[in-house]
Amino acid sequence: MRPALVGLLGVTLCWTPIIGAPQDPVQRPTFRASVNRVAVAATVRDRRGRPITNLKSEDFLLFDGGVPRQIAEFRSETAPVSLALLADFSGSMEVAAKRDAMREVMRHLVTWLTPGTDNVGLFAFDQYLREVEPIGPAPGRVLESVGTLRPFGKTKLFDAIAETGRRLAAEGTTRRAIVALTDGADNASRLSPAEVSGLASEIDVPVYVIVVVSDLDLAGDNSSVIDPSLESLVDGRLGDLARWTGGEIFAAVGPAQTSRAARQIVTELRQQYLIAFEPSGQPGWHPIDLRTRDKDHVVRARSGYVVRSNPGAR
Repeated sequence: MRPALVGLLGVTLCWTPIIGAPQDPVQRPTFRASVNRVAVAATVRDRRGRPITNLKSEDFLLFDGGVPRQIAEFRSETAPVSLALLADFSGSMEVAAKRDAMREVMRHLVTWLTPGTDNVGLFAFDQYLREVEPIGPAPGRVLESVGTLRPFGKTKLFDAIAETGRRLAAEGTTRRAIVALTDGADNASRLSPAEVSGLASEIDVPVYVIVVVSDLDLAGDNSSVIDPSLESLVDGRLGDLARWTGGEIFAAVGPAQTSRAARQIVTELRQQYLIAFEPSGQPGWHPIDLRTRDKDHVVRARSGYVVRSNPGAR
């Protein structure tokens, strides 16, 4: 592997959760002095939500704290993906319809993976995180194993996302993501969404959240949601956490929406642009603004990195 490629794929990414807002230094990820490039994984869509996959390095503009930066490395080829499916089996998921809905979401996700090429694993959580099926070639035994789980206990959603991210990062792949399937409740986590987003960004793991909605939560036409908290989940802390890490949040409202969400997640990861640039050495938080020359393109990527005054500190 060429040194330049190592710089692109092996770099530690640091991303601040709240744009423009200072963070407690102990909550910030570390940017190591030995790493001389910052990598940014980006997806590009048009205004209608369709992916743009044929862009070149010269089509992008990158600003680091408002200062234009030259793109030092650029990758756009498609590649296999690795998904860590994180299933909520806390007490709030005890309703059988929710468990069935979650299994259906997983079925859609696994269907979009390429057997033997892409990787998938299953993790489950209540107040503890369990590795049910290790990351391995798709489809594995994910769908069979999820049927053996029974809901119990409190919900440590944010903590489970952070720990699953660490385990997924240990796999060493680049097109990787956590897909958390949950009803959105969290009543026991030690970490806040901002802290989790920082940890996930540090190890370059985007978080996608699919809010599981059972038939009991739907109106008669299966197109509107009775539970008024669903919108607040999508627009609130859970949605922020997903978007802060470069992921997204979806509501699994019916089979059509579920299939579209699964397809979007897998397609985005497979077609990510990987961009690297030489960072500033100035300590502190550096906002990144990545855009294309076409103003009608929508770019989703990490929004910054942190340089510490003591680069060797964790």
